[in-house]
Amino acid sequence: GDLNISNAGAENAIRPFALGRKAWLFADTSQGAKASATCYSLIETAKANGLEPSAYIHHVLERIAGADTLEKLEALLPWNAELQALKKVAQYD
Repeated sequence: GDLNISNAGAENAIRPFALGRKAWLFADTSQGAKASATCYSLIETAKANGLEPSAYIHHVLERIAGADTLEKLEALLPWNAELQALKKVAQYD
């Protein structure tokens, strides 16, 4: 099939998060943990879609205030074809 039975990719993606969580001072509250998880999810999803994370987040932050429809919000998702300009030079492993 099309699905890999191994979750090694997912485990490798969260390894830096798991190793660093004790060192992050802002995650000592439930709100801090949620903010950390949200940021981490955005970064890893951008990487998984071949985007350079900082360029993707910059792109989203510049446009999200004006995203007043579902279509405009969906255009900001990392798998959107219009975000090809944010592709990384090296492929994500």
